[in-house]
Amino acid sequence: MKIGHNADKTAPAPAKTGTSAASSSQTPAANANAIPVTADPSATIELSSTASTLLSGSVTPEFDAEKVDRISKSIEDGTFKANPEAIADKLISNAQELLTKFQS
Repeated sequence: MKIGHNADKTAPAPAKTGTSAASSSQTPAANANAIPVTADPSATIELSSTASTLLSGSVTPEFDAEKVDRISKSIEDGTFKANPEAIADKLISNAQELLTKFQS
């Protein structure tokens, strides 16, 4: 649940006035709510430095399929125990690593 993010909520559909069978068969391009086919030339997108670093591929992910299988089986069996201290330590370590990359 997101609190305070009104952009995530969909706007109510505008009320239709004078609709007829002819107007309901219009193509999506003729619909006032349709997404334009071409982008506005003034629209620009900029990635944050964090996103740029992550997309650059400079970080090599490690994947251990056997570990994933072991954890999946223990979750299914109901024997999986989360270690909150280890999770917190890893989060802090990752944050410190990212911060040192951006400071240098």
